[in-house]
Parts: sequence; structure tokens; C-alpha cells
Amino acid sequence: MTREILAAEDAEDLNVISATLQDAVAQVRDLVWLPKSRRFAALFNRFKWEAASGSRSRNLRVRSGLRFDSVLAAKSHRINRAAPEAVLSLLAIRFIPKAPGDPAGTVELDFAGGGIIRLEVECINATLTDMSGPWAARGRPAHDTEEA
Repeated sequence: MTREILAAEDAEDLNVISATLQDAVAQVRDLVWLPKSRRFAALFNRFKWEAASGSRSRNLRVRSGLRFDSVLAAKSHRINRAAPEAVLSLLAIRFIPKAPGDPAGTVELDFAGGGIIRLEVECINATLTDMSGPWAARGRPAHDTEEA
């Protein structure tokens, strides 16, 4: 089992984690805010985009853990916490600084269907770790790229 670890300390690093987690899926119960630890943690089944290109292209998923430390508050919008089995598909993660150059700000996790989790952070302090071996995915996520 390979444990690939990505760390993010700034918005550029966070963009790499965002791209790696694009189209990852999680159940609502696997998104947890731990206020005493000032931590937000999530478990995802992520599509291994890095295995899906080239001549030996394969559709694989892997279980991955995402952790944010230095979190002051967490809020969700359009995510039904009363439905812990509901599946969410992550579209992107972005950072909005409080002021230009400020390490503090808001990390937004944007999900398909309009769900958002907003983390108020002192600074970007995130890690992404693959926690399992890969398995065959049912298919490759597709995005409608045509303009309306």
C-alpha cells in the first residue's frame, strides 16, 4: 500500500490538493469538525487522476484522508447533516484570504449540487494522505465542458 502525502501551506499548494481530490466522493458522516483540536478531517474515495493518463491508463480509486489544522470555525451550507449516508462529490477547494497577503482566511470545499463547507483558518495547514491501496473504479468522472 502506497501512502502518498501532499501538504499545503499556501494557496498554490492547496490548488494541488484540490486538483488531486477533484471528483472525490465522501459520505456526509465522513466530514468531521473537531473544535477542541481545531481540526477538520474528511475521508474520501478519490479518483486517481494520475493513473488515468498515458498509454497504461486505468480507472482507479483510493481511500484518502484530508486534514486541516489551525481551524477556528467550520460551517456548512446545503449539506444535510441529518442524512449521514448521503454521498457528496467534491468539485474544488479554494482559499480566500482575509486581506491580500494574509495567511488567515477561509478555505471553501465546494461540492456538486451547491453544497459548501467553509473553514475559517489561521493559516493553510493541510495534508492529504492515501490510506488504502487502489481499486477498480466503475468509470471515469466526466464533466460537461460545453458552454450553454
